[in-house]
Amino acid sequence: MSHLQYTAKSHHLQWNIKQLSKICSKLYHDYCPDAFKYRRNVNLSKVSDESLLVLLLLQAELGIKSQRHFYRICQLFSCGRLLERSRFNRRTRQLIWLVQIIRQALNAQISPDTIVIIDSFPFPLCQSVRNYRAHIFNGLADTGYNASKQLWFYGFKVHMLVTLSGYILNYLVTPASVHDIRAVNDLLEDCRQPYILADLGYLSRKLREHLDQKGYHLWTPLRQNMAGAKQYNHWKLLAMRRNIEVRFSELCALFNIEQALARGETGVQLRIEQIVLTYNLRYFEIN
Repeated sequence: MSHLQYTAKSHHLQWNIKQLSKICSKLYHDYCPDAFKYRRNVNLSKVSDESLLVLLLLQAELGIKSQRHFYRICQLFSCGRLLERSRFNRRTRQLIWLVQIIRQALNAQISPDTIVIIDSFPFPLCQSVRNYRAHIFNGLADTGYNASKQLWFYGFKVHMLVTLSGYILNYLVTPASVHDIRAVNDLLEDCRQPYILADLGYLSRKLREHLDQKGYHLWTPLRQNMAGAKQYNHWKLLAMRRNIEVRFSELCALFNIEQALARGETGVQLRIEQIVLTYNLRYFEIN
């Protein structure tokens, strides 16, 4: 039996339902606007907004891609049996703006002295063999190139701004063909951190001068054939920049963020928002 090995793999589910309820209750009461919290006939709702927020975080933690499949799981809970599926989908999509408000409020607690990293990852909507036959999100998605995997894909590209510790400050979704440089201005909106690390995809003198005027200091490695590349491409800075790739790997492995079964723009936005909020909550101790 010595040739048999067992490798324990811990699950990424960090909270139970009781803890999730406590966290969501605090977030809801601290950051939800009173105009929405005490809106007309809110007391007649069969399922509260707090309960729906709990279910959204639970779905992200479990890595469930299908909203239909998750609705079936919700039938195991008392609150989940009170809403039909269409009503459940509408109610959860109406909470997108609330998840955004909570995420932005948590961003304000991050130190402005932190170094941030900028990068992007592909968000394919189909297999590569169907790149030129897919019609989903027609007019919004298109075909782009994934340099790390050396293949073309049809879908979107997700641009992210992440701190060295791995906290996601902001994200932006664009068509797959959009160059990374074109998303920088929108991604850095309301960013208080002045030092930004990026890869060769952001190497541009025009971009660097533009960001200097706005008070940001952009660092990108130089190509090997450029003068002074060995001295400029310090290994510590390269290692710090690769930290964002570790975060992308975690988002894919734990939350399946690169795979989405949503067939609408709102569904994709909700999925990314709930994953980002769930991922960021581990950086805060909520009593």
